[in-house]
Amino acid sequence: MKYMLIMRATDEAVEAYKETPFGQVIEAMGKYNESMIKAGVLAAGEGLTDAAEGFVVDFSAETPLITDGPYGETKELFNGFWIIEVSSREEAAEWASRAPLGPGSFLEVRRVTDMSDFPADNEWIEKEAGWREEQAQRAQQ
Repeated sequence: MKYMLIMRATDEAVEAYKETPFGQVIEAMGKYNESMIKAGVLAAGEGLTDAAEGFVVDFSAETPLITDGPYGETKELFNGFWIIEVSSREEAAEWASRAPLGPGSFLEVRRVTDMSDFPADNEWIEKEAGWREEQAQRAQQ
């Protein structure tokens, strides 16, 4: 099973992060990532740029509206993510609890859907399975 660990923080946590030497942050994250790589559970992980560089596409109206960031409250934003592949929800929780995050930071942990979550006899699900297989074959070349 794959799980996405989504990093979130309060305003206080963001301020504390700004006070922490960047080298210290990178080292802690690097050690955490290395432990997941060595355990064979890390599938992906990235940090994100400041929300001010982002934008939101709102589909409430007939024509989607694009709004530049920042947007929402700090606690509504996410700062980065990991995708881990583990055997259970409990193992995902164990890895999430090891993240080198401080007070005011939190991880939202969500299972990533896979093909078994959808009806196999759907035309688009069948196409998706084919596309994924083609992509995997290209990646091996």
